[in-house]
Amino acid sequence: MRTIYKGSEPPCLTRHRQQPHANYDNYTNSVDANTGAKVLNTGKDALRQALVTEQRGLCCYCQSRIRANEDEMKIEHWQSQTGFPARQLDYSNLLGACLGGQGRPAREQHCDTRKGNNVLCFSVCDPAHPIERKIKFLGDGRIESDDVAMNDALNDVLNLNWYRLVNNRKAVLDAFKLRLGKGTLNAVQELKKWDGTQAGDLPEFAQVMVFWLQKRISRGGA
Repeated sequence: MRTIYKGSEPPCLTRHRQQPHANYDNYTNSVDANTGAKVLNTGKDALRQALVTEQRGLCCYCQSRIRANEDEMKIEHWQSQTGFPARQLDYSNLLGACLGGQGRPAREQHCDTRKGNNVLCFSVCDPAHPIERKIKFLGDGRIESDDVAMNDALNDVLNLNWYRLVNNRKAVLDAFKLRLGKGTLNAVQELKKWDGTQAGDLPEFAQVMVFWLQKRISRGGA
């Protein structure tokens, strides 16, 4: 996970929220009055694009790749529609998440799919309390926190230590260690590839590398 800095909401979401009886379910694409065709980049299509762009192409929780279509991502309500209906159209409450094993047994689900209507004890959109300061990535691919409640949420609510996610994070770290062993790595320059300094989508599981590169730099290993 990495802190998400929310940008401006899509104008069509602003307009929709101002309509009588507006809710998340009836937030749909506009339709051309003459042809009846769906207008592109409106409704949830526009929302998905905004979320994917500000998250640099990564799931808000596990950091696997997401793309701005309903077959490759979900729109996550940090505070659920069921528990917090007043926030169902609040852009600050909306995130882009991966499909998270949708349709699989619960033990194989993760991120929003596993979370459901549960309440998280932390936000990934709080610059005053950056999520990066609360988590760490271990050499075996696991993610954990020294905060007991947060650690429970990582495991029980989001299932971020499901073995496939652990293996994916470890693969990224192992590739880094291989390059390190060959002496081809400049940590300061490498960090720019992973921390969002450069424009465009971030590599998958980017925060794993940010965590380890920052540790290396802090120890004087450029």
